[in-house]
Amino acid sequence: MRNSKKLPMLADYPAAYRNQPGLEFLRQVPTTWDETRVLNGTPGQYITIARRRGSQWYVGSMPDASPRQLTIPLDFLGRGTFVAEVYADDRDAPDRPSNVVIRRLQVAAGDTLQADLAPAGGYVVRLAPIR
Repeated sequence: MRNSKKLPMLADYPAAYRNQPGLEFLRQVPTTWDETRVLNGTPGQYITIARRRGSQWYVGSMPDASPRQLTIPLDFLGRGTFVAEVYADDRDAPDRPSNVVIRRLQVAAGDTLQADLAPAGGYVVRLAPIR
């Protein structure tokens, strides 16, 4: 069986992403993965998935139409410390979808992230080891 590449799908026309604050993150997301883990979720309500490519992890959470506060465990990370680049929809995302909160922090395997998800919003994190 041949190894086919999977392409991510963006649900909009290309010009809609121009000058958006999360565009750089979308450029970085790999199209194939070495490992995938479901970190938490309830069918029809919310889900958080972590995917690894090489030494970097990408974590994504999304809820239904209700706002949610999730605790995301980072116990899947290996040894060492990581830079977490967090991109989250702001609370007013349903009315202003381009309002994105971006922050960086340092984390390790024993830590957790607190995700404050807007209704039908999103929360993504790129975790890169600090060398």
